[in-house]
Amino acid sequence: MAKQDGVIEVSKLKEDPSAALRRIRRSNRPIVVTQRGKAAAVLLSVTAYEKGKKERDILRLLALGETEIAKGKGYDLDAVFAEADKILNNR
Repeated sequence: MAKQDGVIEVSKLKEDPSAALRRIRRSNRPIVVTQRGKAAAVLLSVTAYEKGKKERDILRLLALGETEIAKGKGYDLDAVFAEADKILNNR
């Protein structure tokens, strides 16, 4: 596999894991770890992980809301905004 920015072979990661962590912190971009030429894992900063988790939580709630609306269920708009604020503020 040709060397690409944002990609590291597992053997190189084993040699110098600190360098990979510095790269992630410096670029704030994930690194794809390959094994035998195939993508095996993704390394990302804690900040990026937490941001992605919040976004997935919000998307899950939106999907749940759409399902409930389709079933004729609903919630007070103020309650929905309060729940969204809780998630966004990580309370």
